[in-house]
Amino acid sequence: MKQILKKHSVLICLVISMMFIVIASLFYPGGSLVDKNAIGFDWSKNFLSNLFAPKALNGSENPGRIWALIGMAFLAVGYGIFFINMSKKIASKQWAIILKCIGIANIILIFLIATPLHDLGVLSIILTLIGLFVITVFVLKSKLHVLKWCCVICLLTYYVFFTFYGFGYLGLAMIMQKVYNISSMLLVLGLEYFTKQEDFIPYTKN
Repeated sequence: MKQILKKHSVLICLVISMMFIVIASLFYPGGSLVDKNAIGFDWSKNFLSNLFAPKALNGSENPGRIWALIGMAFLAVGYGIFFINMSKKIASKQWAIILKCIGIANIILIFLIATPLHDLGVLSIILTLIGLFVITVFVLKSKLHVLKWCCVICLLTYYVFFTFYGFGYLGLAMIMQKVYNISSMLLVLGLEYFTKQEDFIPYTKN
């Protein structure tokens, strides 16, 4: 049992995280940036951060907050374990150390998104993006052809989100937030299960 939990720890954390986030959305009273009087949580009109607020946007107490906090805690641990695991597969010691540091930092910073230190916690998104970019570079140098496309597509979803958010297209940004979260989780699971240390050993011709 211990070996199974260790082998599938990332998957377990992500699944549990999503379960609690969905539960939190079901308990969210209502209100969005589009309509303060809206009832419930709308996945296309609310940011996920709305679930972590003590009060919903309609002014009511948010009973779903505790579930969102638990979900975010599992997400933080899942991503942290993933980056630490990937650091053991990367041939470069320097980049392996960086990935391990990102993993440890994410365990702390991702959870801060769900606290009053939200702005500091947002750094976890940047660190995650950096970590995935580093991994993408190594994947592009490997023979993992399917994962190459997966890495590129995942990074593009992040950039599209930041573009929409930066230019004030909040409606599209809300949707892209879910898209990049789903794409990054799928990529993380793909990299976790379908890569090994041998995949990242530099190939040299004799």
